[in-house]
Amino acid sequence: MELGRRERKKQQTRQAISDVATGLFLERGFDAVTVAEVARAADVAVQTVFNHFPAKEDLFFDEAGWWRGPARAVRAAPPDADPISVLETQYVQGTRERLAVGHLATWKQFVRTIEASPALLARRRLTAEELERSLTEALDERSPDHLKNRLTAALYAAAQKVLEEKLMAVLPDDASPDELAQAQQELEQAIAEVFAVLRRGLG
Repeated sequence: MELGRRERKKQQTRQAISDVATGLFLERGFDAVTVAEVARAADVAVQTVFNHFPAKEDLFFDEAGWWRGPARAVRAAPPDADPISVLETQYVQGTRERLAVGHLATWKQFVRTIEASPALLARRRLTAEELERSLTEALDERSPDHLKNRLTAALYAAAQKVLEEKLMAVLPDDASPDELAQAQQELEQAIAEVFAVLRRGLG
């Protein structure tokens, strides 16, 4: 359904604020930038920022797909689909989307910004816990084996961490388009290996 004019305007404003905030955070560090500075740079009121983003951390972690996406993918899959295959496909698609929209080019800077901020590290831990909880719930809707479902969710979260470390290792600083494509190829090879291990381990 096509969005109304007012809703489109709200989404455009939200995206503009997010883009400005991300640029400032990556340039100067999360803790060094205030919400008031983001508002000034985006040419909006401080309250407008908070209307779209309840907390400063929400400005940085604007993309919720990485932690909500797995549960959504499991719920959308056919009843007879293999959950590990569903999660692998969803993960690969997510990395390809990052490459397509240019997020892969700033990935290392994004991770380093998180690692330099206690507030962002704390938020990331919370979202990782929410990922495991929501994925476990989605898996429980498909199968009564809660113990295996909980283990699957925990192992998926661990796999995600391993693959992010792999991407940091293969992605050069200031990577060219060819280097980004090569890093994506190497990451997809690692994804296939990691999910094969998960598939064997979970049987």
